[in-house]
Amino acid sequence: MPHLLLADDHPLFRAALRQTLSMALPGGVDQCTECEDIGAVMTQLEQGLEPDLILLDLHMPGAQGFAGLVNLRACYPEIPVAIVSGDDSSQQIRRAEQLGASGFISKQATPEQLARAISHLLAGDEWFELDTSHAQGVGLDDVASRIGSLTPHQFRVFSKLCEGKLNKQIAYEMSIAEPTVKSHVTAIMRKLGVRKRTEVILLAQQLN
Repeated sequence: MPHLLLADDHPLFRAALRQTLSMALPGGVDQCTECEDIGAVMTQLEQGLEPDLILLDLHMPGAQGFAGLVNLRACYPEIPVAIVSGDDSSQQIRRAEQLGASGFISKQATPEQLARAISHLLAGDEWFELDTSHAQGVGLDDVASRIGSLTPHQFRVFSKLCEGKLNKQIAYEMSIAEPTVKSHVTAIMRKLGVRKRTEVILLAQQLN
């Protein structure tokens, strides 16, 4: 039976999703790991967790919109990631598809639709609820490539930079030395091709 990682900052939604999956999927779900922010997702994966599928909310701490998806796909390309979001516009679905998601599931989906989507995804297929083949591209390939080049530690620092945190605050929250943060910031700016912290934020906003 499958092992799913549910990444959403609302515990009630995670509980409801887990219960729905247990009832809707044939044979149920062997195991669900729950994470409330992108940092917890990265920690679980770094510690060796190998879920069959990650269900990722776009709007949760540390995710920075689609930037969380981009970094997950870059660091763990072998693990399929499906977006689960209440913003199910065709533009959002198209962005998810462009940036490497294996699927997009609306939070408005019925239990039957959810079970069908998860079954397809676990079988190695893609699942996008709307036909986005004719949707206009959003030109995010370059931004996605830059953010995808960040290591997991750099992405955590990147997320905190986007929240407007100072180096000292980042060092405290991540329990690392301030010179280490400065080193990460320098590497992040080099990889992103920017020179100022404000430019980091502006770049991230293109995926938010």
